[in-house]
Amino acid sequence: MSIISKSRLTGYRNSTRYYSKTINESLREFKAESRYSKVTIFLSHKHDETEELDSAISFLKRFGVEIYVDWLDDGMPRTTSGITANRIKQKIKENRKFIFLATEGAISSKWFNWELGHGDAQKYIEHIAVLPVKNNYSDFSGAEYLQIYPYIYESDSTPNSFYVKYPNGDLKGLGAWLKS
Repeated sequence: MSIISKSRLTGYRNSTRYYSKTINESLREFKAESRYSKVTIFLSHKHDETEELDSAISFLKRFGVEIYVDWLDDGMPRTTSGITANRIKQKIKENRKFIFLATEGAISSKWFNWELGHGDAQKYIEHIAVLPVKNNYSDFSGAEYLQIYPYIYESDSTPNSFYVKYPNGDLKGLGAWLKS
């Protein structure tokens, strides 16, 4: 089992992105894409990690899914408030899947962990997964609670084959999981 490294995730973005675009331009394009008959995903992430977000979106969109990102939502208030929290709760409930982009920064974020709690309440265990992304030579010590969630990983024996592994050891191909 290989956790996806930050450099590997960035490689997915770079393979699908036009270099003349900024990360924000690329993210806005994702928002404008068709949503017709696609599985929807609430992608929980740390807001100041736009490069990781853009890379994760590029990676997941290869599977033909629609991704919801809260700060690209025109319905969000300009200033963070209780209205923001209620809107996020609504969107977690509306989207079929909940994936949290687990970087070291996101794991230490209060909002990230708050979203994870709501994702857990709405989607556990069939429609929630961790997408762990680590910098090389880092680990997730102190966040052992993430072990109760299914997680996305790349096969060591078959590169570019991705799976969702459940805490009980069951496996499902990422494409099949996203469509379930």
